[in-house]
Amino acid sequence: MINQKYLEKAEVLIEALPYIQRFNRKIVVIKYGGSAMLDEELKANVIKDAVLLKLVGFKPIIVHGGGKEISRWVGKVGMEAKFVNGLRVTDKDTMEIAEMVLAKVNKELVNYVQSLGVRAVGISGKDGGLLKCKKKLSGGEDIGYVGEVTEVDPKILHDLLEKDFLPIVFPVGYDENYDTYNINADDAACAIAEAVHAEKLAFLSDIEGVYKDQNDPSTLISELHVNEAQELIQQGYVGGGMIPKLNNCIHAIEKGVNRVHILDGRIPHSLLLEIFTNKGIGTAILREDGEKFYHEHA
Repeated sequence: MINQKYLEKAEVLIEALPYIQRFNRKIVVIKYGGSAMLDEELKANVIKDAVLLKLVGFKPIIVHGGGKEISRWVGKVGMEAKFVNGLRVTDKDTMEIAEMVLAKVNKELVNYVQSLGVRAVGISGKDGGLLKCKKKLSGGEDIGYVGEVTEVDPKILHDLLEKDFLPIVFPVGYDENYDTYNINADDAACAIAEAVHAEKLAFLSDIEGVYKDQNDPSTLISELHVNEAQELIQQGYVGGGMIPKLNNCIHAIEKGVNRVHILDGRIPHSLLLEIFTNKGIGTAILREDGEKFYHEHA
């Protein structure tokens, strides 16, 4: 008698097959941040997921932040992290630290991917003129070297993908005077996903997804069309940090990304569970004419 455990494993692989076929050779942008960057085990899971996507024929691009690590280093050198409206105030010294820390995090991720047998290249938004930006104001206030993306030149990403590398991007860009700016990683991931016409954009952070009622975990919404997402914002169902995230998702879809996923990076292998299973695990936001996958099999 064949062990039931092996049959279940085979079923999981078969369930993944239509998704592998559907997204073969398609670009998937993964925005990686939050606690999953600080916990070594979670970090290993995220990187393994990205490597697996690459090896089954997807074209992943990782865009990562490093806010908590930047704050740690700012404290280490005896400076104090300042925030205005939730955004880090970035003077010249802080910008210098941010770029160094992000570059360090970037090369650690590159190393990790390569230890799993896939070739990776780490770049910033300055490389190849990838991310051009202008100063971003926060409620009219100047918060220093914080950038808003104005232009993306994706040529370097296409070149790397074509040569079979996995690109890993950290969100530092430059303005018309070639000054360096720190860019919010969510914003950078969105801009990149739009520019490369990604099939999917996945946000890995510290939230499970979008809830109809924030206080009731059973109201997690598996799939939302863009207009439904806009209604949730207008009707006040979502608040706080979720509003800019949802607006980013809506904007990305309006600019041609097919599906955007909001996932909890604290759940091991949430990326694989969302992309390769019928039920999904976070919230997927789709175009008006986007086909809902999950409810057919739920």
